[in-house]
Amino acid sequence: MTHRRQAVRGLAAALAALVALTAAGCSSKAKTGDGKQTGAGGVKTGEGVTDKTISLGALTDMTGVYATLGKSVTQAQQLYVKQVNAAGGICGRQLELTVRDHGYDPQKALAAYTELEPKVVGYAQFIGSPFVAAVKPRVDGQDKGLVLPQAWSASLLGSPYIRVLGATYDVETINAVDFLVKEKGLKSGDKLGHVYFEGDYGENALKGSKHAAGEAGLTVVEQKIKPTDNDMSAQVAALKQAGVKGIVISAGPRQAASLVGVAAATGLRVPVVGNNSAFAPQLLGTQAGPALEKMYWFASPSLPIGADTPTAKKLVADYRAAYPSDALDNGIVAGWTAASVFGEALKKACAEKDLTRAGVDKALLTMTSYDAGFGMTHDLGDPKAPSSRESVIIQPDKSVPGGMRTVRPPFVSDAAKTYTP
Repeated sequence: MTHRRQAVRGLAAALAALVALTAAGCSSKAKTGDGKQTGAGGVKTGEGVTDKTISLGALTDMTGVYATLGKSVTQAQQLYVKQVNAAGGICGRQLELTVRDHGYDPQKALAAYTELEPKVVGYAQFIGSPFVAAVKPRVDGQDKGLVLPQAWSASLLGSPYIRVLGATYDVETINAVDFLVKEKGLKSGDKLGHVYFEGDYGENALKGSKHAAGEAGLTVVEQKIKPTDNDMSAQVAALKQAGVKGIVISAGPRQAASLVGVAAATGLRVPVVGNNSAFAPQLLGTQAGPALEKMYWFASPSLPIGADTPTAKKLVADYRAAYPSDALDNGIVAGWTAASVFGEALKKACAEKDLTRAGVDKALLTMTSYDAGFGMTHDLGDPKAPSSRESVIIQPDKSVPGGMRTVRPPFVSDAAKTYTP
């Protein structure tokens, strides 16, 4: 445990050092706009905006622990940009999306952020809570470009520029534990296992499980892992010995598949529930597939890609037409939602004739009831709060489009209503 704490502190120190270096390295660089230029149509412009284009950045993971989801998020956003441009663009300008793959590597993530920062009005994608948290001082200080991350750590709250779409991991985990108690039979006195990534994501989720456990009279048995840990055999053995009656996993899809597969094979047949980034439908084609369908659920900040809504049905048809060989998953929903929120903010900023970063940030604050078409209404008026506290509980099911079906529609548990992230 001491070694792991030292590793976390080492990662934090390395990230802080890299942020300091990148901030120093770009402080003398000229920006692409000063926020005071007046462009076509009498619209003020700044970084990332010309009379013909609006440039957005996407910092994704196409080769690391979230490669499957990163690909889906990115392709969904590329599809959004293509469709918006085909319809005439926004504010008389074409959208451009510049993608950089950081492979869930902190040095690559921060280098990519620094490279794109002077060239874009903001980021429609940034995967990795630790990396977003690392650049937060720069974003809030000198850069002030809107970031809509595919990351839900509560540490990102409070920034006017980094806006969490959906429930934070702690709130989401509280809702997930409520599902285990209300629908899977966990009761006061039981032990609840929690396998989680070290760092912002996992440790924020752990706060949620501890809060929910305290409310329900459960005891949390912790198992901290690294993103590079793919075999959950040791964790399953420890949880089995502890006698847990249910498990929460706050990690990646690979870790969730290993955990559920090993648990089923070794006789630990207890319900397992994950956070929204702990599943990919592609796992249903692996050896763990049957076990995932029987004993795994996960919480999500939206209805699944196969939901029965007009937006979901159209997105499925359009995505399949654009990427016929790729599977459907909730990365598509996350990517599309963030892109559409950014697009709506740009439209509102255009109406106010201010496409500077400040103008886009101001426009976002007016979006207090935005419906992206996937069951949730987002309130982006308060930077200190997530846009929603609702979660959907989803179960893997290969017979359903996208491999996921809703078993509990959008809800907020009583414990989550009174919790402060």
